[in-house]
Amino acid sequence: MTSGGRFRLVLASKSPRRAVLLRTLGVPFVVRASEAAEELLDGELAWSAARRLAFAKLHATPRESPDEVVLAADTVVDLEGRPMGKPLDGRDACSMLAALSNRSHRVHTAVAVGGSGRTVLGVATTLVSMRPFTSEEIEAYVATGAPMDKAGSYAVQDEAFHPVREWQGSYTNIVGLPLELTARLLGLVGVAANDTCGLENEYNRRRR
Repeated sequence: MTSGGRFRLVLASKSPRRAVLLRTLGVPFVVRASEAAEELLDGELAWSAARRLAFAKLHATPRESPDEVVLAADTVVDLEGRPMGKPLDGRDACSMLAALSNRSHRVHTAVAVGGSGRTVLGVATTLVSMRPFTSEEIEAYVATGAPMDKAGSYAVQDEAFHPVREWQGSYTNIVGLPLELTARLLGLVGVAANDTCGLENEYNRRRR
């Protein structure tokens, strides 16, 4: 916190998953969700879209004091060059899940941090392999509403649907906030976070 009692760090996201992950870094923060549009552009690469949207969220979030640091992130699924953001509706979610079934894809999360007169950004990428889904499983999952606020229409941590067979790289990146990258970027603007050594391994141990 600042000396005036305000939170110095602002999380520009309404994602409860990102908030849970950010808390593990031990930095007090307040949520001030960005209202930046999240549309993908025609012909845009997935990693480039994640960068652009993270920057847009960062710049669309107002600061209430000059010493605030804003953290924004965006996650995009990359299926052989086809970028997938959040589904437009249930039909779109079903289409995404059917395309991802029994195949591998990449998840790109861009993290942008602005503060202390400096803006820094990085992108983490994880290779994800999905289990096969039946059409009945997809329809039942989409009917719960759970896929609607998630890139690619799925959550790796969903224990009921259990969509992911295995992954290579950062687990927390798939959830939506790669911890090691986030801690490093916060450090670059003067915000000290907990040592991430062991945090990612703990998430991997619990989820595999």
